[in-house]
Parts: sequence; structure tokens; C-alpha cells
Amino acid sequence: MRTLRTLLAKELNAILTSPIGYTVAAVFLLVLGYTFSLTLFATKVANLQYIFHQMYVLSILLLPVLTMRSFAEERRSETLELLLTAPVPELSIVLAKYAATLTLVLGMFAGSLVYVVILARYGEPDWGPIYAGYLALALHASLLVAVGLLMSSLTENQVVAAALSIGVFLMLWFADSVSYLLAPPFDSFAINLSLIGHFKPMVSGSVFLSDIGYFVSASMLALFLTTWGLAQR
Repeated sequence: MRTLRTLLAKELNAILTSPIGYTVAAVFLLVLGYTFSLTLFATKVANLQYIFHQMYVLSILLLPVLTMRSFAEERRSETLELLLTAPVPELSIVLAKYAATLTLVLGMFAGSLVYVVILARYGEPDWGPIYAGYLALALHASLLVAVGLLMSSLTENQVVAAALSIGVFLMLWFADSVSYLLAPPFDSFAINLSLIGHFKPMVSGSVFLSDIGYFVSASMLALFLTTWGLAQR
């Protein structure tokens, strides 16, 4: 646990001293604020479900920029070999990078709470879908960060790592749209694999254990594969 805390502090320091994190956070909040203002002035309705879907799409496009450096940069600069030869468990290395990146992403998401305050100030929101929406976003971010770390661990090229992450995210996003082309039981498998299929019910206020289980198990699988891959080096 002491090793994990030390590694986590190192990763957090790296993220907070890098301009990439601030740039991604600024772009995320700027685009989100623009679309929220546009929607509010056009419809006179503060629609948080629309904001949640905006955050879902922006996460898929921007989070690969945050995760691409995690292992790819360390492999390119050959510091990963030094880290792996140190008496540090591979799992601690992966969890430290995962927790540090996820902390930054959740901090970005917290910036959207200003819209909740506006809605509470001028309306009478139904809090159930709001709580469920933020839970869905946290689980969604958890999965994207875990997959992004896995893709970063496969290459020393950051651009390739980001492209691989976006490719996997889009395949998961649209998995259910090709289900009608597949024969049973592969059609059901494609539907169950769909990212949006598990995200959408939660942002509308319907929380099912199957949806939570999807995000948690997929995140754990990605982290396991990352740790296993590092252990094989």
C-alpha cells in the first residue's frame, strides 16, 4: 500500500505539471459550456440528459489524449524497463496510473456541477436521473481510462495508442448497431457489448445491476490484461 501511494503521488504530480491535462480539461469544459448555453437559450430548458450525452461523446474523443502517454512515453524513453526491474508489483504501477488519470477525469466532470446548480436554482429537477447520470459517467470514465491504459501499454507511439483507444471506444459504442447482421447468439453478444446500450438507461434514471456489472467487469478485465502484459516483459 505504501508503494502504491508513492506511485500514485508520482503520477498525480506528472499529470498536474503537464499542460496536456489542463488543455484537455479546458477544451472539455469549453465545449460543454457552449452546448449547454446554446441549448438553454434555444429551448429555455436546462436538459441535463443532453449534457450527460455530450460528456459521453467528449469523453470518447478526449480521454485517449490523457491515457496515450501513460505507458507509451515510458516505453519510448526506456524508463518503463527501469520501473519494471524495480521491486514494485506490476499491479501497483497500473493502479497508480489508473487512479491518477481517473482522478483528473472525475475532476473534469465535477466542473459540470455548475449546470446542476443552475437547474436547482431556476427549476425543480428530478434528482434520481441526475444521481444516476453521474454514476453512469463515473463508470463510463472508469472503463475508458482502463482501456486507454491497455492500448498505451501495447506501443511506444503515443499517437498510435490514442488511435487504438478511439478505435476500440467506437467499436464498443456501435456494437449494438451491427447486431441485426449477426446470427444468434452473436447478436445478443453484440448488444450486450454495446457501450451506449448500458449508458443510456442509467442517464434516464434506470439503474440496473447488469449495466453496473458491465462497466466494472470490463474495467477490471482491461486492467488485468494491462498488468499481465507488463508481467510478460
